[in-house]
Amino acid sequence: MDGRDVVDIPAGYKHFASVQVASVVKKAEGFVVFSHFKGHVEAGFGGSLKNIAMGFASRAQKQRMHSDVHPELDAGKCSRCGDCVAVCPSGAARIAAGGYPVYDNELCIGCAQCIGHCPEMALTVLWGEDVMAFQERLIETAAAVWRVIGGRTICINALVKITAQCDCLAGDNPLIAQDFGFVGGRHPVTVDRESLEIIGSLPIEQAHPGVPWWHQFTYAEEIGF
Repeated sequence: MDGRDVVDIPAGYKHFASVQVASVVKKAEGFVVFSHFKGHVEAGFGGSLKNIAMGFASRAQKQRMHSDVHPELDAGKCSRCGDCVAVCPSGAARIAAGGYPVYDNELCIGCAQCIGHCPEMALTVLWGEDVMAFQERLIETAAAVWRVIGGRTICINALVKITAQCDCLAGDNPLIAQDFGFVGGRHPVTVDRESLEIIGSLPIEQAHPGVPWWHQFTYAEEIGF
């Protein structure tokens, strides 16, 4: 889809009164949401919920979901390659004395491109005021999309080659669990919950200690999703 071919759909939640998504949500006869289940630096895990929220979202909506996220550098891992500066769309990253990157959180739009593209995985998430805010924005976006497409959509999670990080992340991405096959269903919350029950929470918690992955489920229940 053309990245400019977007529509605003109502949400009515705490963070978003509406969400901006690809117009295909109102055009297609049906959807198969096929997701590789894996770990994720900000969500703890990524499955059907994250795929719906991020996959249908416009660039602007992605930035809104990430707005409380900023990069934090582990200089011991940094190779000073400059990739983070090259991919930053807002000019928030620059090379300082010594060749190490520095980040201006006032200019940062929270897109997490630098975190995702770092080949040395030297960048981690510096959370803002509320560590659970990203989880809630993710769920609100998924819930708003699901309200439109849910009656004509199935979700399938692939529980194979379960890696520590998102598939878009550069650099080393080790496996954290054995293969289990596939889980399918008619609701993304159910499919993701079943996936976690099969894998167990330990691999996710070891890969991303301190990330409140469970809040995806508790907040979904709170808003009636």
